[in-house]
Amino acid sequence: MNPAGSVLVVHQPAYWPWPGYFSRLLDTGQLVVLDHVQFSERGFQHRNTIAGRDGPPVRFTVPVRRRFGQPLTEVRIADEEFTGRHWRTLTAVYRRAPYWDRYADGLQTLYAQRWTHLVPLSEATIRFCLAALGIDVRLEATSSCPPAGSGTAALTNLCRRYGMGVLRVGTGALGYLDPAVLARAGIRVEVATYTHPPYGPGGRRPAGLSVLDLLMHEGPRARAVLESAARTHLWNPTIRKALA
Repeated sequence: MNPAGSVLVVHQPAYWPWPGYFSRLLDTGQLVVLDHVQFSERGFQHRNTIAGRDGPPVRFTVPVRRRFGQPLTEVRIADEEFTGRHWRTLTAVYRRAPYWDRYADGLQTLYAQRWTHLVPLSEATIRFCLAALGIDVRLEATSSCPPAGSGTAALTNLCRRYGMGVLRVGTGALGYLDPAVLARAGIRVEVATYTHPPYGPGGRRPAGLSVLDLLMHEGPRARAVLESAARTHLWNPTIRKALA
């Protein structure tokens, strides 16, 4: 683990993200939310997965108005009445979970608000989860001052902006990172992984659910569960080249 404040995590906003989103923030002081990038209909910017009431997990989706190439910050919510539906769904699914009462008031307050755009809603769910997990990080959005360049160049410029020497990414980022650009900037890359741990009744909760499921079943122990399942290692791009 690195000292808090030396590692930068950069991630797109998501609606009620999965546990791995938060596991990489346990020893960091800064989360930069890439909310100026293009909206992706097939990603998790406006949806996630929760437990089914009596069956398999289900998608939990915010209805949005979208057009090709639209920046995330311009994406509007198509039906503002979704808040009532989502609140009723969460109540039906989790009201008998051990820690429902611990979080119900906060969730109800969030869904009582009027949301017109996707990004503020997604960032509100992220802040809710950070507080519930006891993760104290500064959250800043790139829409207020987008970084120069794209891809690796943009990430490098963000590291410089915040004075960070280590960029922590998930395994999905390794396919597009340019190690030469990072090396010239003196930035090391740390790869974060998360392996679904046993939790909940009998330790048999399914993988791939929103972190809400973990909170509802583990409450104040949720952070410890994240810590048990989180791993990081320094990226060695020469190994990737050797395997290619």
